[in-house]
Amino acid sequence: MRTDTSIQPRSRRSPGVGARLLLAQALVLLAGGATTGVVAVIVGPPLFREHLNRAGLPHSSNEQFHAEEAYRYATAISIAVAIGVAALTALVVTWYFSRRLQHSIAEVASAATAVADGRYDIRVSPLRLGEDFANLSRAFNRMSERLESVETTRRQLFGDLAHEIRTPVSVLKAYIEAVEDGVKTLDPETVAVLNDQASRLVRFSDDFAALAQAEEGPGAVTPQWIDPRAAIVTTVSAAADRYAQKDVALIFDAANPLPEVWVDPLRLAQVIGNLLDNALRHTPARGRVEVDAAAKPGEVIITVGDNGDGIAAEHLPHVFERFYRADVARDRSHGGAGIGLAIAKALTEAHGGRITAASRGPGMGSTFTIELPARTDRP
Repeated sequence: MRTDTSIQPRSRRSPGVGARLLLAQALVLLAGGATTGVVAVIVGPPLFREHLNRAGLPHSSNEQFHAEEAYRYATAISIAVAIGVAALTALVVTWYFSRRLQHSIAEVASAATAVADGRYDIRVSPLRLGEDFANLSRAFNRMSERLESVETTRRQLFGDLAHEIRTPVSVLKAYIEAVEDGVKTLDPETVAVLNDQASRLVRFSDDFAALAQAEEGPGAVTPQWIDPRAAIVTTVSAAADRYAQKDVALIFDAANPLPEVWVDPLRLAQVIGNLLDNALRHTPARGRVEVDAAAKPGEVIITVGDNGDGIAAEHLPHVFERFYRADVARDRSHGGAGIGLAIAKALTEAHGGRITAASRGPGMGSTFTIELPARTDRP
């Protein structure tokens, strides 16, 4: 058997940025020196000779010859000294800045490697090499912060997914095993429990798919100019029966007419529907939920307010986070997956709008406000 004993040539290591800067500076100095020398040799002597002739020295005299020799000698010495000092100064300054530049680049490269290895908490110190490098360090740190936030959200998401799915799956498994062991029978009560838990899984799957689509941003919507009043009326009418079953008053009031808004009507209905479902879930029987819409310069403001459970101040900044619950036991008892408000926020922002929550505290009700850009070329 023949063995290949050929030796692969080593790849040549290209010079670093410091060496390249020094080489570039040296080339500039050489070009400058050569240009100065050529100009001094070609242009200088004729001009000097002309001035000597004007001063009265005879042409081709010994005085003129010695004067020209002195001029050439002085010029050569001056140029050599000037170029030497300039070269030394330029090389020292270039070396200093190249070392700083190499150190900064090495720091960014090391941090980038750490981020690639999953260390998203890494940050780079400010690069004091001008505004461009300051922008680079700020952009890198923002990227690291964003990746760290995404990683934290991802871990929390998987934990929440496992937690949300575990309960209905455990109930289904327990009931199926009980039926197999003969402990329970498929009576209407057992079938109702199985259907309820299966419906919970389906609902959770649908909500999570809707959230994923909503967070795609503007690509998740197909906007058109619509009358927001019509969309609100349709959504409120669709929720009326659920409100009537719980004996919660649902009241809609809106300025007429409202300016048109550039939205996807189905997505706007989904946002308002999620807010109405959230209000119904947290408003007791004989409570009240009001939907209002009004126009402001360049905006349409839609509010959904209730006189229900309310939200504590410490929970307000988190109500639009995925799976966040101010009261875990209460929300699970109502079957909420904890992502309805997150979907509403993502869809509102996909339309270039904004959604906020306000409450005076527990038991004082809450108000959710949607701000959407409105058409300004029509009344």
